Formats: sequence, structure tokens, C-alpha cells
Amino acid sequence: MHHIYDKRLFLLDMDGTIYLDNDLFDGTLDLLRHVRERGGRYLFLTNNSSKSVTAYIEKLGRLGIAATADDFLTSTDALILDLRQRGLTDRLSYAFGTASFRQQLRSAGIRITDHLEDGIEALICGFDTELAFQKLEDACILLGRGVDFIATNPDWVCPTSYGYVPDCGSVCEMLWRATGRRPRVIGKPEPAMALLAMEATGFAPEQTVLIGDRVYTDIACGYHAGIDTILVLSGEGTRADAEGSDTPPTWILDNIQTVDRLFMQG
Repeated sequence: MHHIYDKRLFLLDMDGTIYLDNDLFDGTLDLLRHVRERGGRYLFLTNNSSKSVTAYIEKLGRLGIAATADDFLTSTDALILDLRQRGLTDRLSYAFGTASFRQQLRSAGIRITDHLEDGIEALICGFDTELAFQKLEDACILLGRGVDFIATNPDWVCPTSYGYVPDCGSVCEMLWRATGRRPRVIGKPEPAMALLAMEATGFAPEQTVLIGDRVYTDIACGYHAGIDTILVLSGEGTRADAEGSDTPPTWILDNIQTVDRLFMQG
């Protein structure tokens, strides 16, 4: 039987798992310190494609967590890898997302545009905190033309201090209602991010655990990657979600502080 105190690679969701907006949850700093003291490693995995890794480093720094680019894997990273593996970096894609999202894609050598033009072969949709109706109209036109449809993540909402705001999954649902087209999803719940993390760090599946607040993305990602998972009840997910899921978590815990306490019992 696997135990939390045997884990050495901790894959951590961020929004709703280790913080909410600008409030770091109790126990986060303790867990990160204890993982390092035991010779382990942690990586931050996020489906949020609206921010660059640099922005996340700055945010975590403000919350008291010193981090480098090597500490992150994002859905945009997984998207870029997918496009490279499929040989699709040279085709022209319409990037539906923030300016930061577009810059990340351009920096990786992906050909993108943010306006309608001839030759567009794909629509790439991310979490867009700069959403305007023109983007929705452009997307509907492109999907009506039959271009490839890719989404960074299927999250319905992104947690905030006042509740939730629509995430990429909700926008894709609007587009499906308007066009009858659904996207191919890249980030969690697909296993790519967890598998990339283990490959990059050298830890085995039995040494790895993924911690998140959503059953249908975080927990499903770990389940499909063949690793143990922890659902924390500090964000979107509930016990009822877990009990009704076909990708159930290994453990359900109240928060990250409880995770740290159980990790230190070994």
C-alpha cells in the first residue's frame, strides 16, 4: 500500500491548491521545505495558460516561495511539445488567448496570428482574461471553415477570492454551442504534464503524487498517468465529485496543511 510519506516527487496544482488569488494557504511553505529536506522535488503544474512562467515566478516570490523556470510545467508547455511532436509548428494558427500566451507561443517558434487572415489552419484556445467579443466571432468563423481546434485545458472555472470566473472550458462550451465543434484538449486531464514531469526529474511513478483541487482535471491527469493523487478540498472539487468520478483520487484531504502533516508522519 502506498503512503504519502513515501513520495518524493510532488506535482502541485496552484490555483485553489496552494493559494487563492494572493493568499497562500497555511502549510504550503512547510510542505515545500519538508520535500526538499527529504531529498525530494516539487513541480508546479497549472492549466492556466493566461500567464507566463515569469509571471508565476514573480507571483510566487511575492507569496514567499522562491522558484525558477525549472519548477514549472504549464499547459502551454504541453501544447508546444504536442505541436512539435506532430510537426505542426510551421502552420499558421489563430491564438485565442492573452498577450502573454501569444508571446510564449511565438518565443517557441509557433506561427500564430491574432486576427483573421488567409492561410489559418488551426484555432488554439487558452484561458483568456483579455476576452473580447471579436475573438469569439473570429473563432466561430474559423471553426465554420473547418480549421483544427485545440484547447490548452478543459477547466470550467478559475477560482478567485470572490468565487469563480469562466475558464477555457467554458469558452469552448460557448463555441461548441455556436458551431458544433469541440476541441482536442492538451493539458490536464491528459497525462502529458505528469509524464513529462517524471521524465524530467527521473522519479518513478510509485514515488510521485499529484495534488490538486479538481477531480476532472488534476486528479484525472494523475490517474491517467498511473500515479497516486490527492484531492484537496480548498478549491473547486468536493467529496461528492470524487465519489462520482471514474478517475477517483487516492486520498481526499482538507487542505495542503493536512498533506504536510501526513507526509511528516513517516
